[in-house]
Amino acid sequence: MGEKKKRMAIIASKGTLDMAYPPLILASTAAAMDVEVGIFFTLYGVDIVNKKKNHSLKVAPIANPAMPSPIPFPNILGVLPGMTPMATMMMKSMIKKINWPTIPELLNTCIEAGVRMIACTPTLEMTGVNKDDLVGGVEVAGAGDFLDFALDADISLFV
Repeated sequence: MGEKKKRMAIIASKGTLDMAYPPLILASTAAAMDVEVGIFFTLYGVDIVNKKKNHSLKVAPIANPAMPSPIPFPNILGVLPGMTPMATMMMKSMIKKINWPTIPELLNTCIEAGVRMIACTPTLEMTGVNKDDLVGGVEVAGAGDFLDFALDADISLFV
């Protein structure tokens, strides 16, 4: 009898460009390693699977201490007009330089690899997003459905 397949459960609750990469890279890499993966997109994380938004996610420079800054006051700089577009442009430039895929490309990779992607029903109701706004292949379900998957996970991540 074969060994039980490893399982990874990921919760994605943040919808900024810099926070969209970790769950998708971890999920696609784990799926390539023959791990069964499920991602629960909740709160702002739903923006990652929202096809109207996921191609234009932004980087928030406020309260982001690792954000590169010419002076040691990134929070002060972050409140200035135009800083979010500038931070987003910097991040996109770094991503392009290392030839990472875009968020829509990574989502497609996850779908092709069989990653189970679940958008949180209450979040969709709260934000007015409907299933037609989501990338094809994304399920709509509540926490209980995700927990049924996650309770048997070998690895659980909140990113």
